[in-house]
Amino acid sequence: MTDALSPSPTSAIAAFAKLNFLVLDDFENFRLSMRQMLRSCGANRIELVGQANQAIQYCTYNPVDVVLCDYNLGGGRNGQHVLEELRHKKLLRRSSLFLMVTAETSKEMVMGAREYQPDGYLTKPINRAMLEKRLGALIDQRNALLPINREIDRENYPEAISQCLQALPRQPRYKTWLMKTLGDLYYRLGDLAHARKIYEDVLAQRELSWARLGLCRVLLANGSHDEAVEQLRALIAKHPDYMEGYDLLAEGLEKQGRPVRAQKVLEDAAERSPNALLRHRQLAELAGINQDVETATSAWRQTVSLGTHSIHDSSAHYLALAQSLSDLSDGDTSEEAGQQAAEALAVLGRMEKRFEDDHLSVRSAIIQCRVHAGQGRQAEASRLLAQVRESLPEDDQLPADMGIDFARTLFRLGQEDDAKTLLKGLAQRFSDDPDVLQQIESLLDEPVGFRQKLKARALNRDGIQAFESGDLKAAAEAFQEALGVVPDHAALNLNLVQVLIKQYLSGGRDAAVLKRCQTCLDRLGTLPEQHRQYRRYRALQQKLEGLLS
Repeated sequence: MTDALSPSPTSAIAAFAKLNFLVLDDFENFRLSMRQMLRSCGANRIELVGQANQAIQYCTYNPVDVVLCDYNLGGGRNGQHVLEELRHKKLLRRSSLFLMVTAETSKEMVMGAREYQPDGYLTKPINRAMLEKRLGALIDQRNALLPINREIDRENYPEAISQCLQALPRQPRYKTWLMKTLGDLYYRLGDLAHARKIYEDVLAQRELSWARLGLCRVLLANGSHDEAVEQLRALIAKHPDYMEGYDLLAEGLEKQGRPVRAQKVLEDAAERSPNALLRHRQLAELAGINQDVETATSAWRQTVSLGTHSIHDSSAHYLALAQSLSDLSDGDTSEEAGQQAAEALAVLGRMEKRFEDDHLSVRSAIIQCRVHAGQGRQAEASRLLAQVRESLPEDDQLPADMGIDFARTLFRLGQEDDAKTLLKGLAQRFSDDPDVLQQIESLLDEPVGFRQKLKARALNRDGIQAFESGDLKAAAEAFQEALGVVPDHAALNLNLVQVLIKQYLSGGRDAAVLKRCQTCLDRLGTLPEQHRQYRRYRALQQKLEGLLS
């Protein structure tokens, strides 16, 4: 695969000679051919490896300046997995070059690999002239910008900014790189004014996607959500394969309070670039928040699949997939639900074999218990529940996520008092953690399956609309029907009390109405003080006491 070109100029040979090369390819003949071509360009420090794990291990203990990595490595792992692990573990310096070498040019491959920003692609077959031209240009840029990248690696951003500013008049051929780096450095330092100026100066001369994205990132940080979202929509319309735009647009829509639209954006992005594990995970989490369990399940399933050979693989993905499948199959005896329940159990089984963690078997049993209960297998659910009780850590050692999931299972098996006691203890232990408190509140309010949650939330919206339009009778009926689904929901009970008190004061002061109010408030007697509705509960309780007296 080499050709008989004249030797490289002395300066180019010297540039190659100073660098450490790593060639990763599963075919020995190709590795040897690449070594021969690199040597003819002047390189003499060249390491050849045939497997992804060998490459990761080598980079862990040896500085590498240039990685030439084949995309298809055999054995499941590919060049994208290698690149994402090297980036994640910070085994490549900013000045290191990573080139993807491949005979495959499918859009799926390119989009997936691009997520982790290789410095370039080399398409097989490769000859020496191609290698020297492509790699030589990258090495020239690397050497010219080396002092800046060293300061960034040291996280000395002010010095890196200073060097970028000094380099701009001296290195005009690298102006684009320098301006992009300056914008990013200012943003990292929180200097949004200077970052914005950099991006606007670039855009005034030329419309570049990275500059538009950087400006939108600054706009979001400054709270200009509407302007950022509008610009990001235009950016994606013009460049539909610019995946960073989708991610930032989803973030902007969430900040606007439009999570359903944000989910749709991530769905479009995941369809265009199907191999990006982190985006599938984000989509799954957002779909879960939106109560779109079908989409969440599909996204978690893809996350688990992509994690098989990824550094981002996690037992949490398996647990989340099993939980989603449990929700889908709960209380449904159809063949499809039975398959979903069986898949949940299989996922948990694979997780326990794949990961070593003392708590995972307990977490697995907690979800298995709900799966069996949801399919009407009460005896098996009760057996697992007893097993979980014996295996749980002590109360003061119980992790929040495990405790909340166990409480969810207790509710599912009709042990409401135990569930509420457990959640009250967790609320006290984690009183300074708003995320945990939010999860506890949600479970206390809606300790039911997702289908019942959707029904109750729709009725709550109907009740609020009726109340705002002045139809107190319709509002009370909607809230009462919703409470038939989730009787302990704090906001629903308080909504009904508020409507009933207004009815009482405007419609004849019927004592039976106040009795209904007291029934609602009695349901909330164990409401933790940390609950967001607690102050409202106390205020309405005092108001009711005044009316009763």
